[in-house]
Amino acid sequence: MATDTRTSPLARVRPRRETLLWGSLLVTLELGVLAAYSLLGSSSLVSLAGVRIWVYPFVWINVGLWAVVRTVPAGSGASTRNRLLTGVLATGYFGLLAYTGGLVGTGMAEGAGVVRVVWTTIPPGWGPAVTYAGDLATLTLVPYKLVGYLALAYLVYATVLDAARSAVTGVLGLLSCVSCSWPVLASLATGVAGGGSGLAAAVSTGSYGLSTVVFVATVALLVWRPFGSRE
Repeated sequence: MATDTRTSPLARVRPRRETLLWGSLLVTLELGVLAAYSLLGSSSLVSLAGVRIWVYPFVWINVGLWAVVRTVPAGSGASTRNRLLTGVLATGYFGLLAYTGGLVGTGMAEGAGVVRVVWTTIPPGWGPAVTYAGDLATLTLVPYKLVGYLALAYLVYATVLDAARSAVTGVLGLLSCVSCSWPVLASLATGVAGGGSGLAAAVSTGSYGLSTVVFVATVALLVWRPFGSRE
């Protein structure tokens, strides 16, 4: 007989056998990609960035994917209006993360309309990065940030939708989502520390340890949701 994971908060973070299997396969694949890059990529960047810069992106990607797979929004009793409002909130949160995290920026007239793909000069997870400079906006689509921010937005959607089901626990659930502001603050701090001098320079600054710790902590709280509604 299936067990409702909402009866035990710890059950949300306890790894399943399937998770361990697919996780092992994913890590093996990622190690292969890193090995290939170490042979074919830029050796000068490797010496500057250090091993931790190789690891950070895959922490974001793996933790984000795990959280999305493990989280199912408890929206069976939610109204269409609540789902729509929660979706708008989650979309806005993703937009805020994308802006503060440097994925989206203001437009620039010089070099407008230029699309570049950065591949071999930055480690996997940082690349392949797609950059675009337009009149209205600039995009810097870094894979690990894109995956991480989408995962956070999805978790916020699930958290708020779950919290809205109960008046009392809903308030507590929304208060627990104060941790959602941590990645925004960490992104701002990283931007100040790392500056805006391009992808390769940003990788070599080594200022992303804080944002990685904050990301993992935020995902853990949003998956666990100790103050979320329960049945």
